[in-house]
Amino acid sequence: MTAVQTPPIGPAAAAVVGDGDRTLGKISLARLTRVELRKLADTRSGLWMLIVIGLAAAATAVIMLTAASDEEQTYAGLLTFGLLPTSVLLPVLGILSMTSEWSQRTALTTFTLVPARGRVVGAKLLAAALIAIAATVAAAALSAAANLIAIGTGGDGSWHLSADQAGRLLVSQVLFVLMGSAFGALLMNSPLAIVLYFAIPTVWSVLGQLVGWLEDAAGWLDLNVTSMPLMEEPAMSAGEWARLGVSVAVWVALPLAAGTVRVLRREVS
Repeated sequence: MTAVQTPPIGPAAAAVVGDGDRTLGKISLARLTRVELRKLADTRSGLWMLIVIGLAAAATAVIMLTAASDEEQTYAGLLTFGLLPTSVLLPVLGILSMTSEWSQRTALTTFTLVPARGRVVGAKLLAAALIAIAATVAAAALSAAANLIAIGTGGDGSWHLSADQAGRLLVSQVLFVLMGSAFGALLMNSPLAIVLYFAIPTVWSVLGQLVGWLEDAAGWLDLNVTSMPLMEEPAMSAGEWARLGVSVAVWVALPLAAGTVRVLRREVS
């Protein structure tokens, strides 16, 4: 008689048995992204951040309907103003997503089940981009409802919003949440990343305005300045896109690349 010994199934292997979304020990990127999206609302901080974003978006609609002039009460105006709190608060979710493995001490479990850490980072970035898209869509729906109210109360009520404007509004939200994710990946500490995310760009903007020889550089490296045409201008010139690209490389691409390297190399204890 010949005995056949079946090797024991470890946690990572057991996780893939009978799951159509996974292939031979590798969890699909789609499944990882769904997990990261769920984790954004599973924690108390993430849930309250989503609630605050929703309340802030509703508050902007009320402010526009009660305080803005009739000419400003248009769909484009409501949507642009309604996305301001989203662009400020959503990056914090990106930071929390990137730092959660270290702040909640789940890195050992996560990277044991998914040894390819780069795929986890990619799933977090994709989840952050998707939440930015969802927030933009929700703000668009809320602005549409507010515009209907504006029409009934004597406001302008214009529905004009070009596809180019809508696309640039979406791009701005995705850029800022990715910037937050980049700071989170680089610093791996939620409080520190949140403080520096808001402090460093603000200090740089102030220096660019106060120090004369920094003014030209700030026009290319200050993301707060170069991203303004995305939300405020009816169209963007090639020069404006170039300045935006340079500032995105400095504030998003470089910290994200350095942060990814840190995540890949950091020992999990």
